[in-house]
Order: sequence, then structure tokens, then C-alpha cells
Amino acid sequence: MPLDDFLGGVSGPVQQRGVGVIAPFDLALDRELWRWSPQEVSLYLTRTAFVPVPVSVEQASLVSDEAAVHAATRDLLVPEPEVVAYACTSGSFVDGAGGQRRLVEVMRDAGAPAAVTTSGALVQALEVLGVGSVSIATPYVVSITDRLCSFLGEHGVEVVSSVGLGLDGQIWKTGYREVVEIVRAADRPEAEAMFISCTNLPTYDLIGPLEQELGKPVLTANQVTIWAALREMGLSAVGAEQRLMQAVDAPAA
Repeated sequence: MPLDDFLGGVSGPVQQRGVGVIAPFDLALDRELWRWSPQEVSLYLTRTAFVPVPVSVEQASLVSDEAAVHAATRDLLVPEPEVVAYACTSGSFVDGAGGQRRLVEVMRDAGAPAAVTTSGALVQALEVLGVGSVSIATPYVVSITDRLCSFLGEHGVEVVSSVGLGLDGQIWKTGYREVVEIVRAADRPEAEAMFISCTNLPTYDLIGPLEQELGKPVLTANQVTIWAALREMGLSAVGAEQRLMQAVDAPAA
């Protein structure tokens, strides 16, 4: 098609609505977040500064430093996102429910029109699904997994069982088979849902098949993060055969 004919038929690309994303420095799975995003949504990503420590409680505390999150939020504001998401599970639960709420306040104080965190999004998703007990599968060392259990307990969610891979780095290299193995090891009949933690753990293609196998909702870190951000915008995430997406007939905002 000649260029002038093309220009006569369109005024420009689809008008985009933005989600600002603050990610930990080692995030390698940006593509997962995009897969849940509708066509009219763009993600504006920035990363927290590198810290030379392994994946640990210390690292989670460093990447969720309030000054760093405030600065990262400011970095995202020029393209005018409608919501800013802090996309790190451990960084948003490491200091408990109070720490998670403070991160939201920091982002709002920095100018975010709305703000969500991965761990806060998990709590929202469990409430929408009416879930009060979970099994959790993580890539973490025990000390981080224990912090997640405590965080959920603060919100009245019973952790029936937890299994971690004990990794202290390069979590994004974990294969789907390993994810399935820890999920199967963690699952218990009395758990109403399964949560797979860490935004650096690949999960998108596993959610539907795991839900069919386990017979219960399967929530993952990247999934709940983008779901909650889009809900703030009055939009639905894209995720065929995922119970969380089916549970909300109308977006919340």
C-alpha cells in the first residue's frame, strides 16, 4: 500500500493508556506482564538500583527502600501512567502489611495517580475469589518464604503449606517443569487456592493447566500485579482460562 493511502486511512496508532511499573533490578520477565495487557495499554518500566547481595531478606529490604521507590515513581510520571505498580513480591511483603501500605503511600506521595504492589494485589485477588486458605510455592530461601507466610497471616489468610526452591539468584532461569514440581509438592486438598510467588518466576502458560489439574484457582505474582493495576484503570487483564480473570464480571474502577 502506498504511504499516502495508508496515512489517509489512519490518524495514528491506537491511543495508549499507561501503567507505570517499578521492577527489581534483576527482573527478566517483562514479557509476562505484557501478555496480560490489553492492546490499548502500554507498560512504562523502570528498575530499582542494583544491590550486590543474593536474593534474601536483605535484598528484599534494599529494593523496597522508600526513597528508591519514591524516585522510581517520579521517573515514571512523564508519560502520564494512570497507575504505578511496584512489581516485586518479596519487596512488598518483607516488612509486613504495614510496609506494603507504606509503599503504596510512597508512590502516591511521589505523584502516582493510583498505586498497587504485588503483595497488595495478591490480597485483593484472594478477597475477590473469596479465598481464606492457600498453599504457596516459591523460588525463595526459607527466610523469605516465612515472611510471605507472616504477611498473609496478617491479612487473615491461612497458609496451609509452603514449598520453596531455595534459590538465591537467577530465578528467571527456572523452567516450567521445576515450577510444576514445587506447586505439586505444595498443594494440599484443604487449600482453597495456590499462590506462586516471585515476579521473576515464569508462570503465564502454566496457570490454566495447573488450575485444571488442581481444581482450584492458581494465582501468580505477575498475574495479580497487572490484574490489580488494570482494575484501577477500569480494565480487565487478558488471560484465557484463568479463574482470576473470570471471577470479575466488571472491572472495579
